[in-house]
Amino acid sequence: MSIEALDFALRRRAEERDRISDDLLDLDSHPAYQLLEGARLTGETRRHWDEAQARAVTLWWLFDAYRGVLDRAQKLRAGKPDLAALTGLLAGPSVELKPENVPVEKRSLLRAAGEWITLDTVVARMDAAYRDVAETVAAADTAWGALLPRLDEADAARRSAQDLLRDLDGDDPELDRIGAGIDRVRAEITADPLGSAALGGELDGLIADLTARRALLEQAARIRADYGDRARRLGDRIARVAEAENEARSIRDTVLVKIASPALPALPDQAAALRDRLGALRTARDRWLELAGRLTELEGAVDEALARARSATESMAGLLGRRDELRGRLGAYHAKVVRLGHGEDAALGELYGRARTLLWTAPCDLRQATVAVAAYQQAISRIGVAG
Repeated sequence: MSIEALDFALRRRAEERDRISDDLLDLDSHPAYQLLEGARLTGETRRHWDEAQARAVTLWWLFDAYRGVLDRAQKLRAGKPDLAALTGLLAGPSVELKPENVPVEKRSLLRAAGEWITLDTVVARMDAAYRDVAETVAAADTAWGALLPRLDEADAARRSAQDLLRDLDGDDPELDRIGAGIDRVRAEITADPLGSAALGGELDGLIADLTARRALLEQAARIRADYGDRARRLGDRIARVAEAENEARSIRDTVLVKIASPALPALPDQAAALRDRLGALRTARDRWLELAGRLTELEGAVDEALARARSATESMAGLLGRRDELRGRLGAYHAKVVRLGHGEDAALGELYGRARTLLWTAPCDLRQATVAVAAYQQAISRIGVAG
């Protein structure tokens, strides 16, 4: 090589050395690299990291060898240039890999001596080693990046739930279970990020459980704050349930007298049991977490009982309404017959009389009355006076 080519090669190699040095330092200081170095790894991550560390040792050894050759070349250039020696260092096989320096994965039992390689080969091997180490670091960083922030959020939510629980002066085995699960997931993801694929779903379930539990604790805190007013309102609603059930019984008695063989819904009778449940809640005061669930369940039961009583009343009242609607239709048909001069028609009179008797007889047979009114209306239609 000419002196100009040697100077160019030296500058290029020096720039290459500095760039490689920066990349190696960046890798070494990467947060995930530092975590991997400091963690007590297990499982798949431990296997990959052991391999990566071996590659990292090889990488740094190769870099030291590369730097040592370049230092010798620069010293030679600083004195009286020996073009042949410089060319040999920069372009020839100037780096000796002794058997003990050869990476395990590249050794052979038949290899008795080391090998000499060029600086380009050194760089190529460093690049391969660097990529292997960086790939492991990046995979761990991705896994940690996906789960650790969510674990931090879960821990914050857990601390908030624990603060609520302390304010309620109680304990909560379910919250303890969720917290133990979060701690276990954190330990597993910290020790084996590369084997943590299944932990995301488990963490989702724990966070959902924690969200629901925290909501229950917040509800318990609200109940403690306004328990008196809430219990009074609940008592008032139970009183309305009793009124609605009494009304349903009254309507039922009326229907049984006025409608023949009615199909009646089951008579609701929940008010007394609801009062007993409200009374039992008073014994659970100071156990606010338990009370929160029971009070909410009771409120739902009261709403359901009130709706059931009102529905039963409407259903039974509908039978009386059906009778009254048939009476109104019969009266309207008869008025039209009279207005049009057919009031003395014997056949129409007989049909009218039968329908009227059925509708004004107690108990009223709604099925037969419906048939009779329909027959009267059809007879009117046939003689052309139905309008």
